Amino acid sequence: MRNMFLLLVLTLVTVGCNTVQGMGKDIKQGGEALERVGSKK
Repeated sequence: MRNMFLLLVLTLVTVGCNTVQGMGKDIKQGGEALERVGSKK
């Protein structure tokens, strides 16, 4: 399940950002999502 989530995040980061600034925001959001998933365990 976690691998699928990471794959989804990486896909969205790769496809969803057109600029370096946009990529930074996407990476930050992905990190925050991983923190939320990690804190639920």
